[in-house]
Amino acid sequence: MISTSILLAIVLAPLIGALLAGLLRKQIGRVGAHSVTILGVGIACGLSLWVFWQLVWGGAAIYNHNIYTWFQIGSIGAHVGFQIDRLSALMMVVVSFVSLMVHIYTVGYMAEDDGYQRFFSYTALFTFFMLMLVMSNNFLQLFFGWEGVGWCRIC
Repeated sequence: MISTSILLAIVLAPLIGALLAGLLRKQIGRVGAHSVTILGVGIACGLSLWVFWQLVWGGAAIYNHNIYTWFQIGSIGAHVGFQIDRLSALMMVVVSFVSLMVHIYTVGYMAEDDGYQRFFSYTALFTFFMLMLVMSNNFLQLFFGWEGVGWCRIC
């Protein structure tokens, strides 16, 4: 069975890494910045693989639930939720795995760059937004993920 807490961990682990690397970049330094973001994306990748395994071979049901109501006006509301089927689970694995490989590769590639910590922060934030996009169960949340991905790409 796929739980909400696992799905939240998949999404929030890269976000926490991005925030730590971005906001505490002077305190944690270069090693700290790539360590927290690689850890966050690695957690997301491992849990995404587990969710994919459960859906494909473990007999888990498709997950489609709202976990938070942002606002409600009459019968119209904006919610935060996840819809996880085989396709979205596969995309979660692809997004988190590719992001993990990018994070690991750029430790050496960006070694001499002045924007090292900022780069890792934005790359992990990009991963968060992309996961929000592929896991969303509504258009507003999908749009939030889409715009976040675009914003991270130009920063």
